[in-house]
Amino acid sequence: MTWLFENFGVVVGYTKTHLYLSLVPLFVGLLIAIPLGTVIRNTRWVRRITLTVASIAFTLPSLALFVTIPAVVGLPVLDPLNVVIALAVYSTALLVRAVPEALDSVPFAVVDSAEAMGYSTLRRAVTVELPLALPVLIANIRVVAVTNISLVSVGSVIGIGGLGQLFTQGYQRDYPDQIFAGIISIVFLALVFDAALYVLGRRLTPWTRLSTGSSTKKARA
Repeated sequence: MTWLFENFGVVVGYTKTHLYLSLVPLFVGLLIAIPLGTVIRNTRWVRRITLTVASIAFTLPSLALFVTIPAVVGLPVLDPLNVVIALAVYSTALLVRAVPEALDSVPFAVVDSAEAMGYSTLRRAVTVELPLALPVLIANIRVVAVTNISLVSVGSVIGIGGLGQLFTQGYQRDYPDQIFAGIISIVFLALVFDAALYVLGRRLTPWTRLSTGSSTKKARA
């Protein structure tokens, strides 16, 4: 802990890099997975193929992906974009599974009512299904965010990785305090961001609080 407080400025600098490498892939994954997951949801064979490809993509070892992406894309080995691209692949692979599952959680009666009111498929998805699917979707986004924060540290093996560099530097110097500081910082960052997403999810879905409150009152009665 002493090293962490004495080198707080260094840790903050690594934290900024860590957040960039974690969150940009998450946003990219959402931009790809939400429209793709919405489109494939009702086409069974396309959904099955897409989810199979996503599962295979997620099983690729992260370190191998970090090393091979520069050769495929033509970037320098130490370019942070290599980590961003690799984690965007993982984020998309997880979220493209989560979006159809979240949409499946929307009550059929609600979807049927929207259709009866003349909503087009696009309008129904954007204004009815996706908002009601937010509780399930945000739960999955929290998992992806924490996974990214963890995986970024692997990039430190090739010289990129934000807080993960505390591991490699501490190991090279045989300085356990620096390694311990890296562990604490990454765990703290993951917990803070997970809590922030939880609060955001609660604010975006006020009806879940109302239903929870009603259930509690009924149970007490």
